[in-house]
Amino acid sequence: MPPAAPTAHTPAKLLRLGHSPDPDDAFMFYGLATGRLSSGPYRFEHILEDIQTLNERATRGELEITAISLHAYPYVQDRYALMACGCSMGENYGPMVVAKQNFNIEELKHQRIAIPGKLTTAFLTLQLLLGRALNTVVVPFDQILHFVQTGQADAGLIIHEGQLTYQNNGLICCVDLGRWWQQTTGLPLPLGVNVIRRDLGQPMMAEVAALLKASIAFSLDHREDAVRHALTYARDMDAALADQFVGMYVNHWTLDFGPRGRQAVHAILNAGAEAGLVPACTTLEFV
Repeated sequence: MPPAAPTAHTPAKLLRLGHSPDPDDAFMFYGLATGRLSSGPYRFEHILEDIQTLNERATRGELEITAISLHAYPYVQDRYALMACGCSMGENYGPMVVAKQNFNIEELKHQRIAIPGKLTTAFLTLQLLLGRALNTVVVPFDQILHFVQTGQADAGLIIHEGQLTYQNNGLICCVDLGRWWQQTTGLPLPLGVNVIRRDLGQPMMAEVAALLKASIAFSLDHREDAVRHALTYARDMDAALADQFVGMYVNHWTLDFGPRGRQAVHAILNAGAEAGLVPACTTLEFV
């Protein structure tokens, strides 16, 4: 049963919901953002910022609910619990390293690589592949293709829709990190996750998680309308490409990690901890 709607005597509780201004996140929260889906006793304020900014805000516990990179989770585990819904999972695909020429793995270790943020899961995976001693420069994710194209970096680590449009910039894919991870572990690569602040209390955390899951299901059930809404946030994509991108990162994994998805989360966080790249996670709670 959905949570009760507010009344004149019980005004809606404001919750800030952080997510990136990208087609997949816009698609996920279509029902809540447009009012087509009831938010029950809550009023969601959508905070749209790039994932690196959201990662940094999570370290300060600023937002009640937020998308973050899984890489950032070990640093915020005391304040936030993982939500079972809302993940972005790459099954045999994921962030890519692109360049003007086809560098092999050994050659990439010695190139200057533009990355979208040091707390992104893309960067954690890159370090697991290439090692810690990398020459990197942080560049806003939507500027990395141009940064590499103009020679300001030798290679670029791309996320979001750049994975579908990099060839338009005359670049080639040197390595697909999602494919490498799957070949190495047999598991999909968990990238972005939603987290909820623990101080809300378990009952509210469970209610809000159910609402967000309902929003994702609503979008999947009203795909055409939700993709049209998501197009507002698409860069250099038509409806067909936006639909393809949404399908990559909003699917059955997004409704719930499931046993295999949870195994994948444990695997990459444990690998990061064993390599000394992230703090160990003492417990992983999926709300």
